[in-house]
Amino acid sequence: MEIGWVETTIGALFATVILTLWLSRGSGWLEPRFWRNAAWVSSLVMTGILVYLTMDSLNQIREGSARVPAYTVINKAIGLKRDYEKHRDIPVIGEGVGFFGRTWSEEEAYVLVNRGKLTLQSRNCMDCHTLLGNGAYFAPDLTRAWLDPKWETMVMSMTGKATKEEAMAEWLQHPDRYPTFARRMPNLHLSEEETRALVAFLKWMSAIDTNGFPDRFAGVQ
Repeated sequence: MEIGWVETTIGALFATVILTLWLSRGSGWLEPRFWRNAAWVSSLVMTGILVYLTMDSLNQIREGSARVPAYTVINKAIGLKRDYEKHRDIPVIGEGVGFFGRTWSEEEAYVLVNRGKLTLQSRNCMDCHTLLGNGAYFAPDLTRAWLDPKWETMVMSMTGKATKEEAMAEWLQHPDRYPTFARRMPNLHLSEEETRALVAFLKWMSAIDTNGFPDRFAGVQ
């Protein structure tokens, strides 16, 4: 059974009432002792819930959890599938396909993805883009950038590259050579190593279960 905020709220109220009545037995509800106990019990119950929610959140957002895949996911095919019962898109991890022509070990994948994150931060990409909904809205959100079909339908032929990751890296390194949208991305003077790392970071990001954000990316079915 999945416990949501409704069940949590009802459980907290139920526990508060029961414990308050038990501690205040022999006292009427108009007596100060009753309301003093109610204040203590409600504070303790809410503190317990906050601790539980904090630990649960930390557990769910750690790398390798059910929602946030291990860094080695860059070696696998990644897609999106519409879950019509939950009314949201969920990432689908497929078979191993390699990344830039090879399979990356756990340590190598961590180093590559982490460098990609640092590259994104060093170029202030969120001054124009959003990531997980945070940042500016001048340019497209990057959360599912790896899954944008335009890399395969437009950029691969434009750059002459054989794979999506190679096409992304080439475009990110020379966006001024390959105009694709009305709003042109400036040349950030990324090195080849930085673009590979950035593509790895974006691929890893696309595999995170973001609870449906952004909704219906690229019209996924």
